[in-house]
Amino acid sequence: MSEREIVDRAPKRKPTANDRFKQFYQGRVAVAVICSVVAHFTLFEYFPNLQARDMGVVSDELAAIELPPEVKIPPPPEQIARPATPRVTAAAVDEDITIAPTTFEENPVESLPPPPDNAAPSDVPSYIERDTEPRLLNPREIERLLVSIYPKSLRDAGLGGRVILWVYIEADGAPGRTQVHTSSGYEPLDEVAEQIVSRMRFSPALLRDRPVGVWIAQPITFSTANQ
Repeated sequence: MSEREIVDRAPKRKPTANDRFKQFYQGRVAVAVICSVVAHFTLFEYFPNLQARDMGVVSDELAAIELPPEVKIPPPPEQIARPATPRVTAAAVDEDITIAPTTFEENPVESLPPPPDNAAPSDVPSYIERDTEPRLLNPREIERLLVSIYPKSLRDAGLGGRVILWVYIEADGAPGRTQVHTSSGYEPLDEVAEQIVSRMRFSPALLRDRPVGVWIAQPITFSTANQ
């Protein structure tokens, strides 16, 4: 038996879905390609002829400007003269007007009671422990201030007095709270004394070489002789 006979007698394979798809669309694809080519040729043949419009270019002519040979730069503005340094003249201090030195022998602060319970040390005058007392650093300034703010009416009348103030000296040496301990007998002098204390500067009190805030007794004496 020849090979052809063997092939003819062999059972034929059943066509698959892919085979059927190829057989079905093979003719249609050819027709679609022919139609597409015809459509393109027809479009190119009957499509209107388009031409670009000449827009042109419009530009302004550039003009050359001749610059001056030299550009003059204005001079800088004149400097304003600085004001003259003011000169403060020394005030003449009357020898009859004195301010007591900062001493504590006459009014020892050790006699003060301890601070009350639940109260800050600077609230009420009280004794605060220290090793080194504060020292007034600007006595000359205080003397001049005493002359300038001495109440004129009392000075002309020859009235004076001695005020003792409790003064709290902060840890940095600045005066804080003040309280009149012994009045001069004249309210204006007591008020002036508090103003003077606010201008005082002290070296801080020390406790074991550490600055502490303390209360001190600061006497201030107003005295003038009748002319």
